[in-house]
Amino acid sequence: MADPTAPQTRIPAPPQASEPAARSAAPAQFPPHAVPAGRRPRRNVKRLSRSTGAALAISALVVGTALPAIGMVRASDAQAANNASADIRAQSFTAANGVLPDVQVHGTFTATTPTELSAKQAATAAAARTGVASIAQPGQVIYPMAAGSYTLTDGFGAPRSGRSHMGQDFAAPIGTPIYAAADGCVTLSQESYQGYGVSVELSHAALSGQNAVSTLYAHMDYGTRAVQVGECVTAGQFLGRVGNTGWTVGSCLHFEVHINDSAIDPLAWLQSNVF
Repeated sequence: MADPTAPQTRIPAPPQASEPAARSAAPAQFPPHAVPAGRRPRRNVKRLSRSTGAALAISALVVGTALPAIGMVRASDAQAANNASADIRAQSFTAANGVLPDVQVHGTFTATTPTELSAKQAATAAAARTGVASIAQPGQVIYPMAAGSYTLTDGFGAPRSGRSHMGQDFAAPIGTPIYAAADGCVTLSQESYQGYGVSVELSHAALSGQNAVSTLYAHMDYGTRAVQVGECVTAGQFLGRVGNTGWTVGSCLHFEVHINDSAIDPLAWLQSNVF
């Protein structure tokens, strides 16, 4: 039992729970790597601008080096593209002189097929041989004499001794040129053909269809026939010259048109077919 008179040792009081520290007005300090929730760190604006500019510069350098074709077109290429676009819009093509075909002008159209070119070349050769140029283009139908060089006189059906006139007369001075009325081939060429005198006859396959078409040129002058049987001619090609041969009363071209070997009015035929 303890002696009540002995000096007593102070027993420390049990520790008391400490009161929470008062909140300080100064901002709390956090480790550099920790950011409290709900707070956005503040950055230096100048440092951010420098970083962004450097990143953009590096990106541009990479794109420009890796993809040099993007956005980079030579002026000559751009001009060529513009020219090509213009050609496509106009639907035209310009070729070098070395590859252009040898085409011939047909008035309002050109000779491009082998047949057309051959006909044009034949007409040119005939003109060079005779010294008389063609007055038409291949494929046309024309009057057999040049405008202004003749006068129409006796027509189809005019009375003749014992028969009717079978053609159309083109009165003109001796020596006036006579031309093929259309493309055709020579089936007759004689210095004396019955009462027609010096004559040439052509067959016109291109005009025939289901009906054979032929033309006759009579009363030509002697020695002026420019074509022979078997030759083919083009419209407007020189055949010979006006004469006064055979049964005639004056210098003229006697012109006939036959359909299936039957004579028809040549003037009416010309008026319906000439172009």
